[in-house]
Amino acid sequence: MEWREVDLGNCSVAATLGLIGERWTLLILREVFAGLHRFDEIAEHLGVSRRVLTERLGQLVDAGLLERRSYQEAGQRARHEYHLTSPAHDLQWVLAALLQYGDIHLGGPEGPPTLLNHAGCGGQVHVELRCSCGHEVAGSEVVPITGPGATGTSP
Repeated sequence: MEWREVDLGNCSVAATLGLIGERWTLLILREVFAGLHRFDEIAEHLGVSRRVLTERLGQLVDAGLLERRSYQEAGQRARHEYHLTSPAHDLQWVLAALLQYGDIHLGGPEGPPTLLNHAGCGGQVHVELRCSCGHEVAGSEVVPITGPGATGTSP
């Protein structure tokens, strides 16, 4: 089956974008990855409207990417914190790739505004394409082919 014959309704890129492709959704995930867990912290740091934040947090919880945990400070009503689930942690490399692209192609001469360090050794984390043979691969060397889950379009 050739690429132009593949049914794009069965596309992993489109499915992932449907889940996290909206701007605020990715930025909310970035905030939670960075350690902000409370609604007010996220709203204030992002400058997002409370309505949009409520909607996006609900979508992320419904999608299984965030977990809502109750907390209550003395004299206050019960509230929620938002924490990453295991599937959300698997998206860290996506955000790291976006960050790395922005640093390389869109950043200023003063250097990157955010660094990603490995908690284990303190070294800097970066994203790379690597073949199953172990070699690092340039983006120009990657060729998409149909996989076992591909379905064809009807004529």
